[in-house]
Amino acid sequence: MLHTLQSPKDLSQLSLSELESLAQEIREFLIEKVSRTGGHLGPNLGVVELTLAMHRVFDSPEDPIVFDTGHQSYIHKILTGRVEGFDQLRQGGGLAGYPSREESVHDVVENSHASTSLSWADGISRGFSLTGQSERCVVAVIGDGALTGGMAWEALNNIAVAKNQRLVIVLNDNERSYSPTIGGIAHSLAKLRSKDSEHQGIFSTLGIAYLGPINGHDLGKLEETLKEAKALTHPVVVHVVTEKGRGHKPALDDDAERFHAVGIVDSLTGKSISPSAKTWTSVFGKELALLGQERQDIVAITAAMQGPTGLNEFQKLFPERTIDVGIAEQHAVTSAAGLSFAGLHPVVALYSTFLNRAYDQLLLDVALHKAGVTFVLDRAGITGDDGASHNGVWDMALTGIVPNLRIAVPRDERRLKELLRQAICIEDAPTVVRFPKGALAHQIEAIRNLDGFDILCEREKRSVLILAVGPFAAMALEIAETLTNIPITVVDPLWVKPLSAQLLAYCASFSMLVVIEDGIEHGGIATTISEELRANHSSIQIISCGVPLKFLDHAKRSTILEENNLSAEAIGSIYAGRDATPFSWKRFPHTDSLTPARSR
Repeated sequence: MLHTLQSPKDLSQLSLSELESLAQEIREFLIEKVSRTGGHLGPNLGVVELTLAMHRVFDSPEDPIVFDTGHQSYIHKILTGRVEGFDQLRQGGGLAGYPSREESVHDVVENSHASTSLSWADGISRGFSLTGQSERCVVAVIGDGALTGGMAWEALNNIAVAKNQRLVIVLNDNERSYSPTIGGIAHSLAKLRSKDSEHQGIFSTLGIAYLGPINGHDLGKLEETLKEAKALTHPVVVHVVTEKGRGHKPALDDDAERFHAVGIVDSLTGKSISPSAKTWTSVFGKELALLGQERQDIVAITAAMQGPTGLNEFQKLFPERTIDVGIAEQHAVTSAAGLSFAGLHPVVALYSTFLNRAYDQLLLDVALHKAGVTFVLDRAGITGDDGASHNGVWDMALTGIVPNLRIAVPRDERRLKELLRQAICIEDAPTVVRFPKGALAHQIEAIRNLDGFDILCEREKRSVLILAVGPFAAMALEIAETLTNIPITVVDPLWVKPLSAQLLAYCASFSMLVVIEDGIEHGGIATTISEELRANHSSIQIISCGVPLKFLDHAKRSTILEENNLSAEAIGSIYAGRDATPFSWKRFPHTDSLTPARSR
């Protein structure tokens, strides 16, 4: 039955028993396919019946369906004619792991950051009302975890007084985001789930119509309630209780995350097939736990991602010093400023991309007040599989213009431990320690340390200097070892902000400087060095090898690096006299520096 579906309209011909059979078939399909490719398995197993019912009741794309975060949209993709693409889920050129307008007119919002769906839906429904399209209904699907984000409540504050807007908010309540939902929202929803007659409910208190709670796996009841909601001419919340990981015992046995996101696993046992390697995240987590034993003032903060950011070990040892704020990065950062004021040293562990959500708080609550807060940014640089909005390529450019802030980029395990310890010792300014996704780079020892930066490879003649930021040190050494006829020196700055006067003077003593960095070129490390050296009238030629200023499609990290000429072969071709297609070179405006021009 599954492979015959080309459009949501095909569902209208199915009986209730056929729909239930289809739901089971979809679960089996998802377990098989996602186990092979990796992806968000647990969240999708929980919304099979809900997605079927939504597509039976609403007329997508005429009635847009907005998925908050979008990781739970796999069934939506299946029902809108993309079932054949699941063998290439999250692979280069294959199906995206999140909604994609390029894939289908049924997909609306591609941003995979949480708590935005209600604002999107409010805007779309207001737009329909203002343009005479009042017959069109807008559906926003948001999880209880995403309701812990402040932006959702900003939207609800406006939606509560909306008139003549056909907006259905489907609250997918599985008591979890990555991990169990925390805080007052969780307690209030628990009372609603228990049908406490004395509990009016947060939505009714705001003045928003409320239907539920209903069993999110009862197709008949789902359709009945969604039809009732669709008939209304004002906003309504439909409270649907679902089970994350439903129908897959390994997922249900995973108490911590319910298979929120899996790598390549055995479809029957759920156990990883790929050999486990030591990761940046695990090294950080162990070192922070050691630091917590040494210093009673260290406090760890997570935004609903305790496990993925490596804080489990710290939490086991120091539960009272581990704070999960929910999906609330803005609150996390300003709260950290307050903790610092109270005499503690907060360590805020986030994925790099999620720091974007709290930039104002970083700038004006932390940096302005010279707060000793350490930000540990996991998944920094190109992450790949999860697409444009999960890449962590903006943090160095954004934090680079924050006064007082300092940035460390370790190249290997030893440097991660050392730089983390150095960062936590800084009490009068914010610090950032960033590292990429996945397995650790191999250990690279320095020939010598010169005034705070490491020299990894040194030639007698000062001709070409490669400044390798963090894990790109291995690539830089590969280039130097391959091009033996060219005197190439390689340095690792360790701290990329501020850049020391000694490092800048060392750079200026070479004829050419190549900067390799895992962040956007515009406003990156090469740009900063160029400005500093230009101010000192240096004539050195600077070549910037970084991430182009564009949104990157999903693919493996290695593939994206190659496509954007961030490989040893492509960068080495600069010196070997060979053009690495599609490389050509253009000058930075008003400088003597060069940056690669890439085909867009």
